[in-house]
Amino acid sequence: MGEKGFDREKFDRLAQEIRYITTDMICRYGQGHLGGSLGLAEIVITLYYRIMNIRPADPEWEERDRLVLSKGHCGPILYTTLAYKGFFPKSWLGTLNVDGTRLPSHVDQNQTPGIDMTAGSLGQGLSCACGIALAGKMNKKDYRTFCIIGDGESNEGQIWEAALFASHNRLDNLLVMCDYNKLQIDGFTEDVLSLEPLTEKWRSFGWEVFEMDGHDWDDVYTKIHEAMAVKGRPSMIIAHTIKCRGNRLLENKPECHYVRVPDKATYRKIMDGLVHKDVQLPY
Repeated sequence: MGEKGFDREKFDRLAQEIRYITTDMICRYGQGHLGGSLGLAEIVITLYYRIMNIRPADPEWEERDRLVLSKGHCGPILYTTLAYKGFFPKSWLGTLNVDGTRLPSHVDQNQTPGIDMTAGSLGQGLSCACGIALAGKMNKKDYRTFCIIGDGESNEGQIWEAALFASHNRLDNLLVMCDYNKLQIDGFTEDVLSLEPLTEKWRSFGWEVFEMDGHDWDDVYTKIHEAMAVKGRPSMIIAHTIKCRGNRLLENKPECHYVRVPDKATYRKIMDGLVHKDVQLPY
């Protein structure tokens, strides 16, 4: 169960708002990685609202917990969450990927307050997270490093090199989540390059492994806390998610990975697929 006093209705509403604004940002620009972004809402919200030790007014606070969004193309859902937490004005959200923006399509630590590591070239983020976690150990810091990787990204050999490194160095301050929505840009992961048996693979690399429903508030919260309690080895949480969760038009469809919105009719069609539509845009 989640912690005492958790307001499920409040968090459901928050996730709906964040999904709506994220969808509008992408569709307003005319294209973007919608599916993976919407599928991460509960996980990202749980991290920033219930788990991570952060100071939005001081994004570079030395003692903060870090998040490496290795699947950096899902930046829009992280941007919306960071804005809601007060890292930067919500009005910035209307500038996704336009000239002069501080919110590029892929996360960039040099552009956006609250982004702890630039990402986008798939496979590299987990290596960066290992370095951040190892630095914390060497500097005797208590911060924890979280990392989100993709299942399609897990086709990259560098993911497994980093897995070996983390285990060898006993990085128990590193907690990784695999967004296992079972879809990638070319189709279903099972057809492109099967990852199974995924849980056993991570265990064989020396990791403590958990599985969770990535859309269940209690399961996400509980599994993250269980993983945080592990000592002597890094932790992997296989997060079973639905790509483009919350949009009935595109949920679990390969075409949701990267949407193109050439006209107002397409914009309205995608926006109408959302569960809730009564959200006030902040830009």
